[in-house]
Amino acid sequence: MTEPRPSQSAPGRGRHDLSGIVLANDVRGRAGETLTAEIARAFGAAFTDQLDAPALIVAHDMRLSSPELSRAVIEGAVRRGAIVADAGLSSTDQLYCASGQHQAAGVMVTASHNPPGDNGFKLCLPGARPVGRDSGLEEIRRAAEAYLDAGEIPTSGEGRAEGIDTLADYAAALHALVSLPAQRRVRVVVDAGNGMAGHTAPAVLGALAQVDLIDLHFALDGSFPHHPADPLRPENLRDLQAAVVREGADIGIAFDGDADRCVVLDEHGTPVPPSAITALIAQREIARARAAGQERPVVVANLVSSRHVAETVHEAGGEHVRTPVGHAVIKAIMAEHDAVFGGEHSAHFYFRDFFFADSGMLAALHVLAALTGSDGTVSALVAAHSPYVASGELNLTVADARAARERVRTHVGAWPGVQTDDLDGLTARHWGEDLPAPDRWWFSLRSSHTEPLLRLNVEAEQEATMIRIRDEILAIAHAEVPATAATPVRELPAGASGADVPGWVRSILRCPDCGDELRDVEQALQCVHCARVHPVEGGIPVLIAGRQEVPAAE
Repeated sequence: MTEPRPSQSAPGRGRHDLSGIVLANDVRGRAGETLTAEIARAFGAAFTDQLDAPALIVAHDMRLSSPELSRAVIEGAVRRGAIVADAGLSSTDQLYCASGQHQAAGVMVTASHNPPGDNGFKLCLPGARPVGRDSGLEEIRRAAEAYLDAGEIPTSGEGRAEGIDTLADYAAALHALVSLPAQRRVRVVVDAGNGMAGHTAPAVLGALAQVDLIDLHFALDGSFPHHPADPLRPENLRDLQAAVVREGADIGIAFDGDADRCVVLDEHGTPVPPSAITALIAQREIARARAAGQERPVVVANLVSSRHVAETVHEAGGEHVRTPVGHAVIKAIMAEHDAVFGGEHSAHFYFRDFFFADSGMLAALHVLAALTGSDGTVSALVAAHSPYVASGELNLTVADARAARERVRTHVGAWPGVQTDDLDGLTARHWGEDLPAPDRWWFSLRSSHTEPLLRLNVEAEQEATMIRIRDEILAIAHAEVPATAATPVRELPAGASGADVPGWVRSILRCPDCGDELRDVEQALQCVHCARVHPVEGGIPVLIAGRQEVPAAE
């Protein structure tokens, strides 16, 4: 008997609260605990209720809990009248491809790079259009809670499930988007991390005549027996680095658990910054779009990407759009601007011709096409795309993230020439052609979308500058008491230097050359280790790295 769905419970009134597992861009929880088959069934039903048409594709990764959760999603969707295509084992971008080709909504059961015991859902509307907290996910959560509170999912319509094989169409779609020049054959080591690239890489890369594919950890295993499938962590790249050197490979590629991200290693086993890959692919996509008659193609990049990305886009004749972090918002902004390409420094890469969705495998094909079309190495290919020094993403655990960010805002707001904005946290910039190289820097301090952390990214023209800004921001963010002249963290006398700065600032000043402490001398600060002297002008210490000789202190 068909019955209407239960009304959504008012906030705080229901017995079930799923807000702890519904994040900004997807759903993540502990399988069997905070994310059970019952909850998955309710999400399947709730998502179906939100769709204009009941067509739905459901796929899952290789996690031990994924088959059960996938079946539960399908059961809930079918009860609400969905015609479900069960795609079985898939990478996330394989699911997006199927959603785009069949104009059906999609549910990917995966927790990406999370620990083995976690799982979750990535949802998309027909055409792989994203679903995030600001684009329907909150409504789906409330509807799922209502089903759980009611204790049943009423049947509606004539839903059913049937199988579908999407791998061949996915591989064909990628091959149609990027072809490799025939002039050169390359040796490619791929570390799947026992994740879904072990399923997709043979079909996509193994089918190419220009590629000698060397597989590493291709066996699908949701326990991740060799290392976590998170290629952004250096320790998870060690097996691949060793294999690249051992095999004399031209390139190494590492994928995360659901294979929608990829990290590239050069012929020496050195990781290439994802922003450099963004710049490389941006050049290719802008050139292709301009050749097709588009005057000024748009490329989007999130705000923690290197400054070099925007510079590359402009030099190539494109328009750069800066975005917050997160795949749902980036996909929406790409669609709004009809952007040809998008990149995140987290190694997510998005393509207009791939339904504005992200694909680690398609990004890998672009890099391989650039490599096989050249006579050089990967290191030579990307050498021009890493001109600046970056801190990498640093995670800060603080008692009050908002208060820490405001302390930093107040502090840097007093610095002359600093520009700030609030796009996804706090970004501060001190960069201009009129500034000397040691004074060029920027940083982003934002809250994580998935963890109770602040994330800091710093980039500068010179390493000493990056270190100085990084350490100062870290010190301020970690200070639980607002750092002011009235409440110093550690008061140090200015003495003869004449440095007119609060004691807490004086306490964290370090030599820009060697990083050691500074002592007061006449009208200057002198490093206690390398003895370099840095003058104080108008009460402001002038800390400039790169002195060729040690000035004598008076």
